Amino acid sequence: MRTIFSILLGSVLAASCQTGAPDSTAKASITGSAESKVLIHPEWSKNANIYEVNVRQHTPEGTFAALTADLNRLDSMGVDILWLMPIHPIGKENRKGSLGSYYSVKDYKAVNPEYGTIDDFKAFVRAAHSKGMKVILDWVANHTAFDAVWVSEHKDWYTLDSTGRPVPPVADWSDVADLNYDNKEMRAAMIDAMKYWIKECDIDGYRCDVAMMVPTDFWNDVRASLDSIKPVFMLAEAEMKEHHLKAFDMSYTWEFLHIMNEIASGKKNLSAIETYLAQQDTAFPKNAYRMYFTTNHDENTWNGTGNERYGKARQVYDVLALTIGGMPLIYSGQEGGEQYPDGKAHRYRFFDKDTIRWNGYKFQDFYTRILAAHKKNPALWNGEYGGKAKRIKTSNDDIIYAFTRKVDKNEVIVLLNFSDKPQKIDFIDTLPEGNFMSIFNNETLSIYSKGNVKLQGYGYQVFVK
Repeated sequence: MRTIFSILLGSVLAASCQTGAPDSTAKASITGSAESKVLIHPEWSKNANIYEVNVRQHTPEGTFAALTADLNRLDSMGVDILWLMPIHPIGKENRKGSLGSYYSVKDYKAVNPEYGTIDDFKAFVRAAHSKGMKVILDWVANHTAFDAVWVSEHKDWYTLDSTGRPVPPVADWSDVADLNYDNKEMRAAMIDAMKYWIKECDIDGYRCDVAMMVPTDFWNDVRASLDSIKPVFMLAEAEMKEHHLKAFDMSYTWEFLHIMNEIASGKKNLSAIETYLAQQDTAFPKNAYRMYFTTNHDENTWNGTGNERYGKARQVYDVLALTIGGMPLIYSGQEGGEQYPDGKAHRYRFFDKDTIRWNGYKFQDFYTRILAAHKKNPALWNGEYGGKAKRIKTSNDDIIYAFTRKVDKNEVIVLLNFSDKPQKIDFIDTLPEGNFMSIFNNETLSIYSKGNVKLQGYGYQVFVK
């Protein structure tokens, strides 16, 4: 997305149903038995995680070949789904920065030559598949570049001003032209382009940019068309219930990210977490996957790195987001701490080359342990496959957030200290029986429940049984 998306998200979500006429009554129409019309997810996705790849910045070369060389490391980290930011050629008209926005697509059926060739991309997909990883592409269906191949050939596929010129969907998105979803030919061409990458390169699905700004009935048609080729995995950059009925496996938890940011800034307290989780029980179908995260390409560039937003509590918020529910997301560079070697925050430039500083992958082991627990313990699985988070009451709930998730005999207990001081945890609720071992060290839950050990300042523990 473009620079102002995170700022506009709330208002765009509120207005998205007015963006296209076919979507205008979608929310009101979802009642009764329609709620049960949810997708059957690909079997492999129930305990999967997702890793967002910024191809341009991920390696010094910024190519598919260089990214392929990093697959062994990503595989050892336990990554399941590789989501590649848009790989298409970028428009030059009204371009921002020296290289332009990834989301200003010039040709839906071509690859950005800066990244390599389509054969290089096919080789990357084959290599990822050989390691058991899935590959999904970032798809920009709301708009194209102003000099996209469609503009000269099919201007009627766009929203036009009084002079017959394409216009941007949002004023600040001055490098992209809004597509007109009242045009059936354009819809068919868009679906054809999406089918192309499934057939030609054997990708496994899509992450769909600003999905709420495209009519839901279009996404429903997309899913049916793609599934006729192979079962796909679809992620909506949106928070809309109706997306989960026919089109999308997973949606964002932008609201939860904002809650974490507000807790970190002192605007909200920890009880906001419980309020949010309670609302989700009715806000979405029960088997909907939700994606939880502390950073991504938008948040990093426009709103600050995790270190900027969470300070020394960064890993506390990581543990919270990646274990509280749904599918965990990690973004390129998160393993390095999103900072320069001197410790300063590193917000990757969006429109220019700005290679990630990996800093010796100093947090890779941390994320590897969380992803392994998510993979192995059904309590942490996605959607209805995993257990619901239930808070464990303590005597200092204002600074300690403890919760459990359980499925059958599998259980996880998470302890989080949002204070910079060591805290003794006095449990009010009765803890479950059994031997709970930490995923981070050799400690057991019992040493905390008996009051023998304090949780260090900004400390965290994840105990599994």
